[in-house]
Amino acid sequence: MKPDTRTALRQLIEQVRAAIPFEAAQARACSGDCSGCSQKLLDYLEGELAAWEQRLAEGERPSLADLSRLAKTARKIHRVLVRNGNLSEDAEPS
Repeated sequence: MKPDTRTALRQLIEQVRAAIPFEAAQARACSGDCSGCSQKLLDYLEGELAAWEQRLAEGERPSLADLSRLAKTARKIHRVLVRNGNLSEDAEPS
């Protein structure tokens, strides 16, 4: 049986937090030659995850579109971090 959207979003948030090093200083370092600002992207994604955690705690039920949107955003940011040399390609969020 498939999980409901609240459970699926919680699982997605856990996967993203495991795959992307929000606390690593090297992931936030600016090398000057990048295709997107790693620090700003990490701040944005961390804010999105925190907002959804808060909304879930308040009992909100996300839609499948919300799940899809967050997963797509996380994948895009992960690709930029890999391109900038901040991450390896091994741990991509779902």
